Amino acid sequence: MLDLAILGLLFEQEMHGYEIRRRLRDELGLFANISFGSLYPALSRLERSGAVTVTESGGAAAPMPSTGSLSGERAGLRARRAGSTLGTKRSRKVYRITDAGRTLFEQLLEGEEPAGTDDARSFGLRLAFARHLAPAARLALLERRRAQLTRRLATDVARASGERLDVYTRSLVEHSTEATEHDIAWLDRLIDAERQKQASARVDTVPSLSTETALSPETPLPTETTELGDPHAGDALSSTSPSGAS
Repeated sequence: MLDLAILGLLFEQEMHGYEIRRRLRDELGLFANISFGSLYPALSRLERSGAVTVTESGGAAAPMPSTGSLSGERAGLRARRAGSTLGTKRSRKVYRITDAGRTLFEQLLEGEEPAGTDDARSFGLRLAFARHLAPAARLALLERRRAQLTRRLATDVARASGERLDVYTRSLVEHSTEATEHDIAWLDRLIDAERQKQASARVDTVPSLSTETALSPETPLPTETTELGDPHAGDALSSTSPSGAS
């Protein structure tokens, strides 16, 4: 999931490691506790695989934020010191996605979760980058999530009907059921909107028959003879018909 998130952010623009971490925490909201101890090893792994390339940019380094983790702060410090020497101006690494990284991002984004899984974080991450999916794949993502929640709802309803539950446990199960029903209703709205958008796109790309006919160079133009009849047709027939007996 972390590789998908990093590549998704770099798909749009190049970034420093600190900016990647900030957007992972503040914008995606799925990696609130991510530390530099997790981020930089992932970036290094993507760099070794050829999915990401790194360049150095000059300028003073930004103040190091607190990570809440000793290993995270050490990893961030090592990254900032990489490529620098004492007495020289430190540079900052800029990460940029490669063509191979774009291909990997698309593969990770379109990949289906294992059958029977119910991972809200995985779905939320894919939905955040759903604009990069083809229309059919985007709709399939929403429908798969709805199927997962439908199975969860059936399980919760069965649990809530159990006779051995006390009032507090039953209230928790009912709360989970209500939350799942709310999520399904939300997905139904997204699915309906996506289907309408795709239907409108199909209509816009199919020209009307009258337009094709009017613009087609092979369409025969009506003539006076074929459409309205030749006013001298009767005379022609009279002149070629055999004469009657006198």
